Amino acid sequence: MAEQSQIESALKEYIDPYLQKDLLSAKVVKNIQIDDKTVTIDLTFGYPTKGYNETVTSQLKAKVGALDGVETVNIKINPKIVAHATQKGVNPIKGVKNIIAVASGKGGVGKSTTAVNLALALSAEGANVGILDADMYGPSQPRMLGVNQKPESKDGKSLEPIRNYDIQAMSIGFLIEEDTPMIWRGPMVTQALEQLLKDTLWDNLDYLIVDLPPGTGDTQLTLAQKIPVSGAVIITTPQDIALLDARKGLKMFEKVNVPILGVVENMSIHICSKCGHEEHIFGQGGGLRMAEESDVDFLGALPLDMSIRKNTDEGHPCVVAEPDGRIAQIYREIARRVGAKLSLQAKDYTTKFPSIKVMNN
Repeated sequence: MAEQSQIESALKEYIDPYLQKDLLSAKVVKNIQIDDKTVTIDLTFGYPTKGYNETVTSQLKAKVGALDGVETVNIKINPKIVAHATQKGVNPIKGVKNIIAVASGKGGVGKSTTAVNLALALSAEGANVGILDADMYGPSQPRMLGVNQKPESKDGKSLEPIRNYDIQAMSIGFLIEEDTPMIWRGPMVTQALEQLLKDTLWDNLDYLIVDLPPGTGDTQLTLAQKIPVSGAVIITTPQDIALLDARKGLKMFEKVNVPILGVVENMSIHICSKCGHEEHIFGQGGGLRMAEESDVDFLGALPLDMSIRKNTDEGHPCVVAEPDGRIAQIYREIARRVGAKLSLQAKDYTTKFPSIKVMNN
């Protein structure tokens, strides 16, 4: 019969690739039960792990099963996603545990495509996910999600989110015709964003992905000052001009105390569909360098691939169009890294405490 300390030592040998810690120091191991020659280990991850469960189970079974006196190893995995701390003085949004902003310094780097695939990947990993299209001047999520309908309002005040591919979505694009331009001044845009966020009846979301417009203007500032954001993901392409602008976006979030969950490099390599030749059209390793220089995580790199553009334009993003394909797997890897990074942040205890009012009678 194995000792608890031996089992703990075996578990410490396994470093979780997403948390970048062993499971004991990451407080994932909740219970170890030894019953003669059978060991049962309960794991509670703070991020969704559906596509990773098989890997972690086989690795731990091999390590613990190699101990003397152990014949059977049972691994029970139960992810539990909680709300994490946001900027001080900002009220939480009803029905939403965590808001993740997806941002870029400039347009054309594939931010909206990455945002929708990240949302779908988190959902595929087992989380409840929503996406808010905060790009008022150029809303693209209705087209990307293949939705052409108006949201319902049962009480005349709030909006039911549009549901497709198991995620909840809201966009100004659901409320106007696709080819209608938004000829609005800044204050109207920021007010509309707040309304879309707060008047939508989000249903028990673990994560709400907010697809931001490019740049560091009014909308980004509203998000940073009035909306509880748990973390931001920065999208860039490898060329110097895109990295320059992406750094500005990163610094803006740092200034307003929103944690950066990491950097995604899009269009990092082109693989010729005819001959398989690989070429770094936009330069090489820029996103990784930027992450290292800014001391943030590099979440992953996506190729410049026609199927990403084609699938998204047709309303079937890669994660749902080709769920077993290489590109869907990259998005799911990125999703696990984002969820894991967020799970290591401080939890949000604001709802645990009563609010205290001092009244002078």
